[in-house]
Amino acid sequence: MDFKQIQQSFIDYIKDPSQALPLGTEQRHMQVYRDLFYNNVHGFVSNAFPVLKSLHTASDWDQRVNLFFAHHDCHSPLFVDIAGEFMQFLQQQPPSFFKWPFELELAHYEWQELVVAVAANEPQANVLLPQEVADYVIRLAPFAVVLSYHYPVQHISQDFIPQTVAEQPQHFCIYRDHQDQVQFLQLTQLAAQALFILQQQPASLTYVSDALAQHYPSVDPVQIQQGLMSLLSSLAELGILRKSEAVG
Repeated sequence: MDFKQIQQSFIDYIKDPSQALPLGTEQRHMQVYRDLFYNNVHGFVSNAFPVLKSLHTASDWDQRVNLFFAHHDCHSPLFVDIAGEFMQFLQQQPPSFFKWPFELELAHYEWQELVVAVAANEPQANVLLPQEVADYVIRLAPFAVVLSYHYPVQHISQDFIPQTVAEQPQHFCIYRDHQDQVQFLQLTQLAAQALFILQQQPASLTYVSDALAQHYPSVDPVQIQQGLMSLLSSLAELGILRKSEAVG
């Protein structure tokens, strides 16, 4: 066997101990390796999705993580990347895999909380001040993200299991506050559309206002711009807006 074959036999056994032992190894030695890898992955996944884990029995959760460990190929050893890989694993499963219909949305919400928590910061000079909203092309900070869900994911717990979808999608901005604590802000549909534009690309107040006016032709454009100015000023107070070049 060449080195790659030997390496693959180690990987196969560590992922699934029902496979044949690699040549020249003993079961007790390989079990040490498997326990080390599996326990690390189990800990990473459990810490990244605490609410989702709490909705399952210990044996059901262990079985789920074991399936992920055995059958999903991860491409990074980093904590946040393994959480993202687990999210991908869940998205690939059939509906019968899930105990609750909201599990994918809850998992995505918890994953995004982690992504926001570890996102890089930027120099203070890039921070947009409330009084600068009309003066610069604006973008969201790297530790803020706009999301929409059909279930009230922020409230789900062992004591609150939603039985039906909401009448309207729930819109959120998940962000880090000035103390680097992860927070969420519930948004109206119009506010979510405005922030989604800034999440996709840097844009000026006028650009975002004009884009929203096209979506809401029955609303006075002046009213839209005034409301947008108030919204962006409030978000700038939270420290989650950044400035690009000055408006020409």
